Amino acid sequence: MNSTKPLKNNATSSEKENSSSYNIKYAHKALILLALLAVLVMYIDIMLTPSLPAISKQYNVNSAQAALIISLYLVFGTAIMPIIGKIGDIYGKKRTLMYVLIAYLVMVSITSFMSRFDIILISRTFQGIGLSMFPLAFSLIREEFPKEMVPRAQGLIAGMFGGGTALGLPLGAYISNSYGWQANYHVVLPFLIVLTILIFIVIRESRYKQASVKLDYIGAAWLGISLAMIVLGLSQGATWGWTSIKVLALTLIGGLSLILLLIFEKRSSHPLLDFKMLSKRNIMIANISILILSMSMFLAFQTIAYRMEEPLPSGFGFDILTTGLYLLPMAVTMMILAYPVGILVSKYGVKKFLIGGALIGAVGFLLLSTASSAAQIAEYIVIAAVGLAILMISLQNLLVLTADPHEMGLATSMNTTFRNLGSSLGAPIAGSFISTYTVLYTVGSKSFSLPAGSAYTYPFYVASAGFIVAFFLVIFAREVINKKTA
Repeated sequence: MNSTKPLKNNATSSEKENSSSYNIKYAHKALILLALLAVLVMYIDIMLTPSLPAISKQYNVNSAQAALIISLYLVFGTAIMPIIGKIGDIYGKKRTLMYVLIAYLVMVSITSFMSRFDIILISRTFQGIGLSMFPLAFSLIREEFPKEMVPRAQGLIAGMFGGGTALGLPLGAYISNSYGWQANYHVVLPFLIVLTILIFIVIRESRYKQASVKLDYIGAAWLGISLAMIVLGLSQGATWGWTSIKVLALTLIGGLSLILLLIFEKRSSHPLLDFKMLSKRNIMIANISILILSMSMFLAFQTIAYRMEEPLPSGFGFDILTTGLYLLPMAVTMMILAYPVGILVSKYGVKKFLIGGALIGAVGFLLLSTASSAAQIAEYIVIAAVGLAILMISLQNLLVLTADPHEMGLATSMNTTFRNLGSSLGAPIAGSFISTYTVLYTVGSKSFSLPAGSAYTYPFYVASAGFIVAFFLVIFAREVINKKTA
């Protein structure tokens, strides 16, 4: 099919979608480039996970403090995401994506050469701007594919998340084990530069723009500060004491601040979180469920990484590379299932897969809580990954096939905000369990503490319970395939 002339701005979104033809050849080129971007950014995000225990020892910080490398990055990404999404809706998603890529390149470069833990935390935090690439990429894909092809395209992109994870865990672990964790950044920088240039040359500007959209800078700053307080409180609990004034103040004030933010946003004329959009049943279910899913995934990654690398009798005493290989089945399973699930969703509908994914995930994480050997972890993690993959693909389709195309930037950025909120909580929660539940060992004249067995089981109880909650939520979702959206 050939592409048509640009549509007038005053056409409705349904008129645009019905009257537009799609240049499938260009759409496939765009899909390939944006899928590669997903692989690369996910690789950069996940490559440090097997190295967290080593980073903790290198800088003499506990597991919860080391988790700040992941959680603060996610906090900043969560706060900036809705702003970037709206900027994309106003000025064009490609234009915005290019600015984000340049800023991301700068932050990745700084992180790759810093040696102080505090400076690394700062650069990693601002590196979180890279997370806003995903809603922009999803929106650009949604605009270039006819509706019936969207589930397959979303499935492929989601599969690339798994691909980046599958590549990042063993390769990132190998590079860290052989040359140090920062060498990972030196390896990926040239690829990131080349991909940025290709996206600039090939990707077209978005079809839909909304010049009237206003930016909620106050809400974004408010959200970021609130989340930062909660994450810092969780990460410092084992160090300062869970009943200390500082920990209680950070977590309680952060939680209260989020409640006040919700009240403020409801009264705002241009809210950071669009409550009118969130009031749609499917969008609300997709956002809450993706929060649960992402929290569970990061809980699993961090808990398993520490159990693999802590010495006997607490853990299994593996090196970073072996840890990455044991985490690999989870990523490979998600990568393999993503595209087929996208095809099946387009044929049989979303709701069946939402329910099935939630149930399988709950069983998988419950089994992980009972694992007594590394082999059992490798087996059970595959079951959890099946649930994660099915639920992730079906939730993404539930969202994009419910939202209006001209609001897709806001809808996907808001969804990614919830995703990152869950991820930012998962890392410090897992780190807090590992730092809090410890056993003191004495060897000769030396005494040292290691995580107790409960430190490795409680996180999976939390993840399994979360998937059960998601199961009860998705029961109420409305079907979006061949039916009117919610």
